[in-house]
Amino acid sequence: MPAHACTDPKHHVHDGPAFVAAVERACRERGLRLTPIRAHVLGLIADAGQPLKAYDLLDRVRGGDGPGAAGPPTVYRALDFLLANGFIHKLQSVNAFVACHHPSTAQHSVPFLICDDCHAAVELEDSKIVAALDERARALGFQPRAQTLEVHGTCADCSAGTAAGG
Repeated sequence: MPAHACTDPKHHVHDGPAFVAAVERACRERGLRLTPIRAHVLGLIADAGQPLKAYDLLDRVRGGDGPGAAGPPTVYRALDFLLANGFIHKLQSVNAFVACHHPSTAQHSVPFLICDDCHAAVELEDSKIVAALDERARALGFQPRAQTLEVHGTCADCSAGTAAGG
């Protein structure tokens, strides 16, 4: 069985406007409202190309050409909406946000590989890992509510750069 595209480190959200359009469609299908500030925040995260911290996001909201009057509470409410509906993920270990590769699906758990050198984050869509963690937790009598699995290391590009330059 071929690997799912999300397990390919080259699989990223490349087209911010197309990603926002996909989320708009998903919102219509689910009866949700993607307000202009929510769409703007989502577009900034999608265009970042790597995990984006909340303070960097606030700076981009204030400095960009979108709804610039939005203060921190408005931006955090937008983030809460995007997280709750599975359009973005929060990387807890680096306190940053990334666009979800599957905006048409509901909130879900996925493992991430995070490069400590270039800060790239790869979303691994691997239901076996998520299911195994859930099953093991339940076998121990634990009732899981959410999973956050983040593996830190060095990506292939940075490893190759270190080997070539070193």
